[in-house]
This record gives sequence, structure tokens and C-alpha cells, in this order.
Amino acid sequence: MCGIFGCIMKQGNAAPIIRASLKRLEYRGYDSVGVATIQDGKIYVKKDQGKIDDVHSILNLDDLPGNLGIGHTRWATHGAPLKINAHPHSDCTGQIVVVHNGIIENFSELKLELENNGHKFVSKTDTEVIAHLIEENLRKNPELELANAVLEAVKRLEGSYAVAVISTREPDKIICARNESPLVLGISENAVYCASDIPAFLPFTNKVVLINDGEFIILSSKGYEIRRINDFSIVAREPEIVDWTPEMAVKQGYPHFMIKEIHEQPATLRNTLRMQEHYLDLISTFLDRAREVFLVACGTSYHACLAASYMFSKLAFLPTYPVYASEFMEQHGKSVNIDSTILAVSQSGETADTLAAVTCAQQRAATILGLTNVIGSTLTRVSRVYVGQQSGPEIGVAATKTFTSQLSVLAQLALRLSKKRGKISQDEMDDIAERLEKLPDIVETIIQTQKEKAKQLAKKYKDAKTFFFLGRGVSTATAYEGRLKLMEIAYIPSIAFPAGESKHGPISLIEAGLPVVFICAKDGAHKTLIGNIMEMKARGASIIAIVEEGDEEIKALSDDYVEVPKGIPEVLSPIPFAIPLQLLAYYMALEKGLNPDTPRNLAKSVTVK
Repeated sequence: MCGIFGCIMKQGNAAPIIRASLKRLEYRGYDSVGVATIQDGKIYVKKDQGKIDDVHSILNLDDLPGNLGIGHTRWATHGAPLKINAHPHSDCTGQIVVVHNGIIENFSELKLELENNGHKFVSKTDTEVIAHLIEENLRKNPELELANAVLEAVKRLEGSYAVAVISTREPDKIICARNESPLVLGISENAVYCASDIPAFLPFTNKVVLINDGEFIILSSKGYEIRRINDFSIVAREPEIVDWTPEMAVKQGYPHFMIKEIHEQPATLRNTLRMQEHYLDLISTFLDRAREVFLVACGTSYHACLAASYMFSKLAFLPTYPVYASEFMEQHGKSVNIDSTILAVSQSGETADTLAAVTCAQQRAATILGLTNVIGSTLTRVSRVYVGQQSGPEIGVAATKTFTSQLSVLAQLALRLSKKRGKISQDEMDDIAERLEKLPDIVETIIQTQKEKAKQLAKKYKDAKTFFFLGRGVSTATAYEGRLKLMEIAYIPSIAFPAGESKHGPISLIEAGLPVVFICAKDGAHKTLIGNIMEMKARGASIIAIVEEGDEEIKALSDDYVEVPKGIPEVLSPIPFAIPLQLLAYYMALEKGLNPDTPRNLAKSVTVK
């Protein structure tokens, strides 16, 4: 997730407007920033790594000349957050400049083709191929208009993109295109704007034109023209008036970042499925060679590791040991050696306990692998190989899209490892991979269809003093994550156990009306789980079940239930089954009059041990 912005002013310089607008998009990324403008047939560019204010204090982004320009604030996915990788990116001639939000899946193939045609690349980003594709189109046909050269370029892109392009060839235009990444236009008497989100230009205009997937825009001082990418046919669309406050606009109309980020999960899951296969293969190779594998993390990331231990076991027959990072040194520090591999998982890449565990393992010559959301973080620098979870900045303290994105990446690693080790049939691997591809749509369906049910449950159980969360197998990890969400944002004491362990002590706490949430995936433990439900029901518990559609047996035993689509493989079930638990925690916090974005005593990145 990055932020792009562009404007054409009828009067005055564009650069100060671009810089101020990027500042309002900094919640979309803050690894680096860059601005490009045009004046008198020349492109001017300033960019560097760092937050906008820091870069501006050194470079003075406002003094670029010209009434037209584009800008970018970055959240790195391809290439570390360095000046050379900061947007805007240009072609070989420096006459074409591009900013981009999204992930180009086929950039490696396009880059190789372009290099064979003599193009020279200077960055490690996927975005740079766009500038060179446009250049190549114009090289082959010098009479081509800029819009047509951009159109032919974006037709070759696979993946997600919102792009804005300027060129000295037609210095009075900004050309834009969208596929799966957000793009909006702002219209005022004095200027036209394009941006990733409405907050960028809201201080200047509330007249907004929403751009849909597969659409292409030509901006000029006269206004805007929208066309379809597939056939270049014209689309007529009038501006709408948006009455959001600036705060509402940053949250895209949602009341809190947490619910906004819950709704972002279909998009972030699609992004995780666009990961570079090279790095997945590298990590799976290291895991395959290891004598022992430790999955090390804290909080929500630990729950993702716990679920992953089931994935690796069931798909690749690889035993792994999920360990709380804060316990790793005491529990395993002395036994780790050169044959050990540590897969460290951290949203921020700066979690102190996780880095301490990694340092301990490094000192004993273990191999360090990393999974993080922040490219350029300490974890990426100390890892032999790392992958990014590609979920963009997460502002709400309670992790939501972090959990599902990490699970998606870990599931892909388990499938890669399974293929290397040949432990399950190709048909089974293909089936799970196909269903993983469908999970973004399934998650979207759950959010849209079960949100009201979660609200009703929150109203019904808002006065409960304690909650139980129980699951079997991989659903145990889902139960732990559901418990954590409810505790951290609704402040309700909650207990999570493997369901089979509930009779070894926890069942003594059950009394009439105590809500017990069962995670009821349709897996090998399903029949046994029914017995656990009956044990709790016999003692007066109120049963809340997260079930697959059509699971009539468990529905009949439940006081309340939330449904997810059926046919989800056991190893993938924590991704969709976590969604109702996130919604329940969110609406429970609202019922109790709490702000779910800022739970007391908690911070987004825990950098103390």
C-alpha cells in the first residue's frame, strides 16, 4: 500500500500542493517520498528515503517549478526503502516519470524482456518496468500519443496498480490507470487532482469522481476523460459531493481504523497471493534442509505461527516448534545450533523479544528467516532470506489484516515445502492452492453477510464477565486469536484452550449463561468437537459457534452461530474463521463505549522486552 497524488493547477506551483497532499496520505506509507514536476519541457524530481517531513526539511520539496506534477509516499514491497527505490521512477531518457501503488506480478519477465531490448534499470522496484514499457512503445512508434503508449503498457501488466504518468512529450497531461488499487479524482475550478484516497485533496475540493477497476484517465487543465482499458471506450461519470470530515476521509468513511482494516482484508489477501515465487522457493528450501525449525513470534504473530505448525505438519510432514519469542532463549537458547532454522514472524520487524530471540539464535550459528510487513526493518536486515506479508500499514493497534496476511504467506510456504518433499498428492496440493486463491472472495462474503450477526451477538453478550474460546487442531490457534482480540479491545477477561483440554480444569469455571465460543471447522476433529460442545451445554454454557454453512448438527446445539462458506480446507480455516471473531471483538468494544483503535496500555510495535 502506497499513496499516489497528481495535480494540474491553472495558477501557481504544484509542488507545495503535492507535498501537503502526500502528507495527508502518509498513513498509506512512510518509507520514502518523491515529487516530480514539469516546466519548460523539463522534468524536475526530488525524492529520498524517510518520512515526508524529514525529507522535506533536507530537500525542500516545495521549490520544484511548474503547475503540473505527481508525487508518491511509499510502503516498500519490492526493493528496500532506499532513495534509489523511491518513486517517481523514470525511463532511460528521463522524459517519462511514473508513480505507482500496487504489485506487478509479471515484472520480472517484463524487466528481462526490456533489458534484452537495451533498457537500463536503476532500481529494484516492480514499478520501473512501467516507465520503460511506455518508453519502448514510443520508441517503436514515435507518432504515438502519450495516452496510447501508456494504454499499451498497462495492458501488459498483471497484478494490481494505480498509476500516474507525466512526460515532456505532452507536458500538459497526467495519464492514470487503475486495476485493484484505489484511485479517485478531485475536481475544482482551479485544478484537477488524482490520488489514492480522498483525504489527499479534500481541503481543496469535495467534488469527487470515483474510478473503477479497468479504467483509464486523461487529466488536463480542461478536466478529465475516463475510458475503459480493454476497448478505450468513453465512460461518462459526473463528480459526486463528499461531505466527510478530514478525519472521516482518512478512514474512508469508516468510524475506526480497525473496521476499515477488517474490510481491507480481501485486498491484502490478494496482495499476498502476488508474492515473488523466488523468495518463497528460497525460504522453503532452507526449511527443507533444516534439522529443526522454530517458528518464533509474539502476540497475534505467534498465533499465526501456531496455525502454521499444523500447516507444515499436515502438508509437508515437517515438524515445527512454535515458540513465544519472550520464552525462546530460556526454553531453547542452549540447544539451538548450526542445524537449526528460525522463522521469525513480526508485523513491524522491530519487536524487541523477537529480535532478541533471533540474536540468540544467530550467535549459535542458526539460519534466520523472516516474515514481516516492513521492508527495511531490523528483521529484514538480519534474515538470511525474508518475505514481506504485503498488507500495508496497519494503524489500528489490534492486528487484523496482519493475522490473515501472515497466514496466507505461511500457507504458501507450506505448499511449496510440500511440493519439494512430495508428501501429499499433486491433486491435493492443487486443490488447496486453488482454494487459497478463492479465500479473498470468501473473506469478502463473510464480512458483508455476517457483520450484522456480529453486531447482534455483541449486543446480547455485552455484559458477560468472561468468555471461553475453544477449538481443536488448527482451530486452536483461531481460538487463541479470538480470545486475544476480545481481551485487548473490549477488556473482557477471556480464556482459550484446545477443546480437549477444557475438561482438565477450565470446565470448572462454567456456569449458567457463560458464553463459550467454539471454532467449528468441518475437519477430522468435528465429531469430537460436538462432544465438547455437549459437555459445555450440559453445564449451562451459552454456546456461540462459528460454523460452516450447512452444519446443521452444530447449529442445533448452539444458542447462537455465525456462518462461513463451506468447503474450506482444514489447514486454511483460520483465515476465514478469524473474521467473525474480529467483528465480534470490534462491536463488543463499541457496545462498551470503547475506542477499538487505541486500547489502553498497548502499542502497535512493542520495542521493549
